Amino acid sequence: MSLKQNSKINFVKGNEGTKIKQYFHPQNTLNEIKYSLAQFTLDIGKKTKLHKIKSSEIYYILEGKGKLTIDEKVFFLEKDDSIHVSPNSTQFIENIGSIELRFLCIVEPAWKIEDENILE
Repeated sequence: MSLKQNSKINFVKGNEGTKIKQYFHPQNTLNEIKYSLAQFTLDIGKKTKLHKIKSSEIYYILEGKGKLTIDEKVFFLEKDDSIHVSPNSTQFIENIGSIELRFLCIVEPAWKIEDENILE
């Protein structure tokens, strides 16, 4: 078992332009899991850099409104919406709301820096 308390996890800056709290990852859970789970925060009016990763992702919106572009197709997301992003899809998300955009991202297999490619 591994307990992760939000108040005790510090944000790190993501390469694509977000603030990230990494909850679960094989590196911090004794390699018992094969996925990663992190919370991302994107400030009002900001967007992430165009990027792709080799893994499959699921986004789950906690609060705010976002416009997610996957392989040039646009999806509008708000609280409690979720979406699957296929491996190697080009993507970026914009905060189009009036508050911070916060979302969870589950990545399987777990995110690794060498699997991410920033395209801009």
